[in-house]
Amino acid sequence: MPFGAELREDGSVRFRLWAPAARQVELLLRGPQGTRALQMAQAGEGWFELVTAEAGAGSRYLYRIDGGLEVPDPASRLNSEDVHGPSVVVDPTAFEWTDGTWRGRPWHEAVIYELHVGTFSPEGTFSGVERKLDHLVDLGVTAIELMPIADFPGKRNWGYDGALLYAPDTAYGTPDELKSLVCAAHERGLMVLLDVVYNHFGPEGNYLHVYAPQFFTDRHHTPWGAAINFDGADSRPVRDFFVHNALYWLEEYHFDGLRIDAIHTVCDDSPRHIVTEITEAVRQGPGRERHVHVVLENGANQARFLGPPGAPMTADAQWNDDVHHCLHVILTGESDGYYEDYARNPHGLLCRCLAEGFAYQGETSRHEGDRPRGEPSGHLPPTAFVSFLQNHDQIGNRAFGERLSQLVEEEPPLLAATALLLLAPSPPLLFMGEEWAAPEPFPYFCDFEPELATRVREGRRREFSRFERFRDESMLASLPDPGAASTFASARLHWENLSRPRHARWLDHYRRLLAVRRRDIVPRIPQIRSARCIRFDGNGAFAVDWTMADRSVLHLLANLSAHPVPIPGRPAGRMIFATHPDIRAAIAKKRLAPWSVTWLLERSRATP
Repeated sequence: MPFGAELREDGSVRFRLWAPAARQVELLLRGPQGTRALQMAQAGEGWFELVTAEAGAGSRYLYRIDGGLEVPDPASRLNSEDVHGPSVVVDPTAFEWTDGTWRGRPWHEAVIYELHVGTFSPEGTFSGVERKLDHLVDLGVTAIELMPIADFPGKRNWGYDGALLYAPDTAYGTPDELKSLVCAAHERGLMVLLDVVYNHFGPEGNYLHVYAPQFFTDRHHTPWGAAINFDGADSRPVRDFFVHNALYWLEEYHFDGLRIDAIHTVCDDSPRHIVTEITEAVRQGPGRERHVHVVLENGANQARFLGPPGAPMTADAQWNDDVHHCLHVILTGESDGYYEDYARNPHGLLCRCLAEGFAYQGETSRHEGDRPRGEPSGHLPPTAFVSFLQNHDQIGNRAFGERLSQLVEEEPPLLAATALLLLAPSPPLLFMGEEWAAPEPFPYFCDFEPELATRVREGRRREFSRFERFRDESMLASLPDPGAASTFASARLHWENLSRPRHARWLDHYRRLLAVRRRDIVPRIPQIRSARCIRFDGNGAFAVDWTMADRSVLHLLANLSAHPVPIPGRPAGRMIFATHPDIRAAIAKKRLAPWSVTWLLERSRATP
């Protein structure tokens, strides 16, 4: 890497910092005998460099800028005293990997389980996640996705306030414990994906604006202020910082892929967008030897960034908010905020999503000020769209962080929705605890310094005061305080609930569906060549047909409404799964029962 502290073969350490606004930079080595200051040499184009034998693995260090401010290394591999403290030199080769034969898994096999390391297990650590891997294997997932782990201020955070993007937060454990988790997952056939944030730095603990203001630009603006400078003067080192960060997690930690957060807020007018450059570097680097996946979050629905799995310049997939929003409106009846764009025809839009990817492919979005949203996506394979009923955002952006199992009291609608989600050809994503209808909320939480924590708490109250429900001051006062330790504690999963009958029933439902997916759906996904959405008079029912290369057809019949619905025709094929045991009789009568989902496989006559 061009950044940070690198151990050399002769035992010395090379320290390198890009500080174009600094006149001088000193390396401060902290040891038992005190602090030793060493002058760093200017290496041209804003770089400062020093090679010294006085440091080694475990050495603690800071950089002193122009004789004043002392800052950690922005490419620190470890910051054991949090984001304001000294960085630690790490030997990246010290861990003994045992996954030498692991080559990953193809993307069409992906069943993703998103988790927050701090609240997933009782320990709240990498080791705690490792101890739960067998549960995930038995469930039937094939990939775990860690919410961001880059060093954030304090002891608790969602992870999207990372300040040191190369350092795993020590609240979760050591670098070796993270590597042990990845290694243990690979031994069980599980991929491990990492959520990374390349659209902003957290509001506390990042000092780049002091000595490298060229990292940011006021030509673009984001919800967090000035944008990261990906396309202006002096942007090459900035781009390199993020390209190398992506490669670092994939190579040094053996991650199987990255989920890049909110690229619609990554402002880049360059001929080659930074997301494209990162994807190319991944394909030409670790992706040449094993399956490595790039997944995006992109509220703009820009299909141009997506392609078939492993394509050289496009990502494998994008989180498909459209599927979630349609299902959420159908299940809850909510229509405020961004749900207003889906309230008029949620079933028709959901049908379009299942067949073509996005619901909005250039149509006008009322929620976004009557501006067009999205690009045509029907040419993309179903693997390009990650679908979900819940994720950290869709739960945590609610005032109280309620899960869907708390919002939908009746079981049949949720049973139908999960049967649709988990058997559709697109990769499904579960949020931790969803598989047993965990009752714990997932509210937003953080651990900022007091003044910033107060601003965050007040800002969240202002945000929700716009909703009718919170016009009453007492309701606003009941909002969870993001900075309170109790808010964080409320999100921790209670694994003992698995022994209770209701939760055990839900877990069995998810296991059975994922077993059906593994047996009947996954082998056929690469063969899908086209899909067709069939709407039934806007009455809550629809069908989708996926046609394969051998002309076999995967049929979905869905009635996501509370009343029986007449259907035209009589679909054929072997039944793969049905929420209602008497579905054959219902199809014969051309009526679908309320909240029913049926999957059938019709083999081509030419198929032996």
